[in-house]
Amino acid sequence: MRRLIALVLVLAALFALPAHALDARVVEKLATGDSDEKSEALSALVTEGDARAIPLLEALAEGELQTAGTRVLIVRGDQAVDALTGEKVAPLPAERDDVVANNRLRREVAGALAALRLALPERAARLAAAKTLLESADPAALPLVKQALAKESDADVRAVLESIAASIEIASADQATRIAAIRRLSDAATPGIRQLLGTLVEKRPDGTFAEPDADVRLEAERSLRAIDARLAWGERVGQLFSGISLGSILLLAALGLAITYGLMGVINMAHGELIMIGAYATYLVQNAFRAWLPAYFDWYLLFAVPVAFAVSAAVGAALERLVIRHLYGRPLETLLATWGISLMLIQAMRTLFGAQNVQVENPAWMSGGIAVLPSVVLPYSRVVIVLFAAAVLVAMALALTRTRLGLYVRGVTQNRTMASCVGVPTARVDTWAFALGSGIAGLAGCALSQIGNVGPDLGQAYIIDSFMVVVLGGVGQLAGTVIAALGLGFANKLLEAWSGAVLAKIAVLAFIIVFIQKRPQGLFAARGRSAEA
Repeated sequence: MRRLIALVLVLAALFALPAHALDARVVEKLATGDSDEKSEALSALVTEGDARAIPLLEALAEGELQTAGTRVLIVRGDQAVDALTGEKVAPLPAERDDVVANNRLRREVAGALAALRLALPERAARLAAAKTLLESADPAALPLVKQALAKESDADVRAVLESIAASIEIASADQATRIAAIRRLSDAATPGIRQLLGTLVEKRPDGTFAEPDADVRLEAERSLRAIDARLAWGERVGQLFSGISLGSILLLAALGLAITYGLMGVINMAHGELIMIGAYATYLVQNAFRAWLPAYFDWYLLFAVPVAFAVSAAVGAALERLVIRHLYGRPLETLLATWGISLMLIQAMRTLFGAQNVQVENPAWMSGGIAVLPSVVLPYSRVVIVLFAAAVLVAMALALTRTRLGLYVRGVTQNRTMASCVGVPTARVDTWAFALGSGIAGLAGCALSQIGNVGPDLGQAYIIDSFMVVVLGGVGQLAGTVIAALGLGFANKLLEAWSGAVLAKIAVLAFIIVFIQKRPQGLFAARGRSAEA
């Protein structure tokens, strides 16, 4: 019985002991040693793999690590804790010295933090740490990487961890280990891994190879070919998505013009400013949510869409009623009048909001992207805009083909006199059609606010492209507008990769000029009696 009591007392004493602290010598070397000693201390912390070193290294990276005599403190504001034990230090010592970290040490600290964070419970934190470690893997982190691999169940994190282990093992002294690591790296199609393998096949100026082992070089060349092939596919996917993204933006900008110019024959040079008004309406809704409904800020965009449509539609209706209605059949006067109105609207926005651009923030659910390949990430903001453009296109097609307004618009477009004879209120239809086209321009501005800053000159960047899309697709032809927008988007991105943005614009404009010379009606010819007249 006495032995049992003694055993219980010993166990109780063990559990009553304070938690094991970090190695005092390592912490002291990290705080007071020279550059090499600090690097050695970092390696020791990584090798030990104690997660309690994370606050210490974070404080060093953020400039919050200080020494007070022989004590190492983590100081935040007017509070401090002992870096060894984690105990609060009060009062704060008056005499303290900052622990200085140079650029080299900061890079090493980032790698050490990434290695230690591999054991964190949050999947996003582990993935971010693994990606950071992949760029600068320290051999000292290999045991931690292997431990993390043994416990990791997420496929994405495991793939990055395997690449890290392989990139470390590539420097092994054993040939078989190096070749096996190179083979595993062939599945990681990232520019960083390609650069790492490229060093193995480099040739020195004297004609010798940086890697003397011929077998290792041969395996590296095979892996490089595989990585190059995957990177090429990634580049193609990226260009394809960029073309779709640009095409969807051009489509949104041109859809409203397809009504006001394509269906109504009005050359509206203020169309770009209607896009700008929609963007500023989105900005105002954002500010209203930030001021009055901060808890629901991530949902402001759902309210900004109808507001942008309504505001631009109202401005467009007023524009048609007050000015354009009196200029039908006089295209030159209409062009000059709407150009003057566009200048007035630009100056009005400068007066109200200032000449500087304003920033519209993305909601949290539009931040980040989809990693389809290691070298290709599709931003959520662009994906949402592509889907939004498709939804607007479907809604517009239904409005023109399934509603009374759409029937009236098509009737007035084909034969205004006959439509008036059968009771169609042509003047009212003109106003509603112009308001619809202007509202769609406002939706384009709402979408554009999510991928760039909003300023008074926002619409000027899209008015020419919008006219090119409508003219190329065929006046009044919705299908032609879609094909022309996507075609110009793909052409711009493809030519930009070859010749740059400026030459790409020039080449596209030259193509459209030649195309219109050969086919003035565009891709799709207009139908109806007005087209035959």
